[in-house]
Amino acid sequence: MSLLTRLSHFPVQTVHTALGAVQYRVAGEASAVTHVLLHGIGSGSGSWIEQLRAAEGRSDLRVLAWDAPGYGESAPVAPASPCAADYAERLWAWLDALQARQPVVLVGHSLGCLMAARAALDQPLRVPRLVLLSPARGYGDAPDAERTDKLQSRLGNLQRLGPQGMAAARAAAMLSPAATPEQVELVRTTMAQVRVDGYTQATHLLANGVLLRDLLEVRCPLAVASGEADTITPPAGCSQVAQQAGVAWQSLGPVGHACPLEAPDAVNVLLGLIHHAAPESAE
Repeated sequence: MSLLTRLSHFPVQTVHTALGAVQYRVAGEASAVTHVLLHGIGSGSGSWIEQLRAAEGRSDLRVLAWDAPGYGESAPVAPASPCAADYAERLWAWLDALQARQPVVLVGHSLGCLMAARAALDQPLRVPRLVLLSPARGYGDAPDAERTDKLQSRLGNLQRLGPQGMAAARAAAMLSPAATPEQVELVRTTMAQVRVDGYTQATHLLANGVLLRDLLEVRCPLAVASGEADTITPPAGCSQVAQQAGVAWQSLGPVGHACPLEAPDAVNVLLGLIHHAAPESAE
């Protein structure tokens, strides 16, 4: 069964919040939400397929993966050039609309780390543990010239290629050379579905964000992990984030940026979705 077919087991749902609609996927049968997963800039809720599969049918887990504001059918945030707080506010409005007010393990991937860190800072009693995978640091504290260059480069690629062209050009770079064609296809399909307005706002968030500024004020237990073959948020940068936050960087093995997909066992153990990695099958 292909990854895209497996993803159909977790159809998108939409809830209307006080701040606008949010689209999401859910897995697990627990009465209370246990984990909330926030995707990166070129991704969507489907990028968490392996984490949703780990929770499927489980009575002790209930995992939610959102499509961030401006992605899928989720309403965009109001500012044209938003900050992490705008997304964090929508996150809590979403969980409130679902009556999910109990503490959750909050997980961010790449750009989602900016959102997750701010959300943990804004509602500390609701986040007993924060996990950052392949964290994007943001360019809000970079020199103006670098910040502008990064912003215009991304927006220029989007304008020139469109979501589908961008996905065709960049999907393989999200993974290691050892990734399967099926994994590359899932990344490509997910990236091709991004909305121009949502991606544009997210690009401004990346330009405005300063992950460490929020992270240094977060008081809950924290984990920072990434793949050793990640060329988008390389291990050295992720290790520096961990060091500055006062924790050890954790390797997820020889995998690329899309680590939740390419290293599902390692990620699922880190998130507490499974207790140990499955043994490799014999040749």
